[in-house]
Amino acid sequence: MNNLKILAILCFSLAYPSLLSAQDTVNISDTIPTGQKQPNKITGAISIAVSSAMIVYGALSFNSGAIRQLDYSTKNELLEDNSMWHNSWDNYLQFSPAVAAFGMKLCGVNSTHKMPDMLILYGLSNILEAGIVSSVKYATSRERPDGSNHYSFPSGHTATAFVAAEFLHQEYKNQSVWISIGGYGMATLIGASRVYNNKHWVSDVVAGAGIGILSTKIVYWTYPYLQKVFCKKEKQLTSFIVPTYDEGGLGLSFISVF
Repeated sequence: MNNLKILAILCFSLAYPSLLSAQDTVNISDTIPTGQKQPNKITGAISIAVSSAMIVYGALSFNSGAIRQLDYSTKNELLEDNSMWHNSWDNYLQFSPAVAAFGMKLCGVNSTHKMPDMLILYGLSNILEAGIVSSVKYATSRERPDGSNHYSFPSGHTATAFVAAEFLHQEYKNQSVWISIGGYGMATLIGASRVYNNKHWVSDVVAGAGIGILSTKIVYWTYPYLQKVFCKKEKQLTSFIVPTYDEGGLGLSFISVF
């Protein structure tokens, strides 16, 4: 099978669940009369079902011969002629949807939250995602397709990219569905590049996408309660540390908002 066809199928497989969630949000919003509260419980149930299914798919690859066979067959097909392009841009573009979110905020585009809250939400989402990803990597010890180490499952790059994409969606979903599509599309390309560069199996990136989306949703769902507990009065300085995971190594990023 042609490599471009494989890549296109992989991109569609990753993007479709995310775009389905985004489109459901828009469709429901369009059918609710002005001034009437949207059924957030319905959209929330759809979203958690989609992201959970992606994680379950990845987990089943450890016991399902069919899913694992798809991992191997995709790798073999790509290795037949994998000289078109190798890249390292996924190391940087995994954050691009979040950069877009903050950039639009600085340009005056209305978002769901104020800038300090956006930074906290994005930071907490990455903390949760990084904790889950690093724990599962060490617990499963799956070897990468290229044999470089045993930290293949799930894909940390993909999880980080989908945290950023879901963050962009949560902040600007009431502006335009195309903003969400752009964010999810970029995250999907990151996931596809991890497979194409022989760094991850298909099931790794599918699970990583689900973890990224679900981690961000959990933070957004719980943030109002966290505000009540920890933010009884507004502070002038907001600071937090965001852990990052890259190629088997843990790192820390410090963010401070005045």
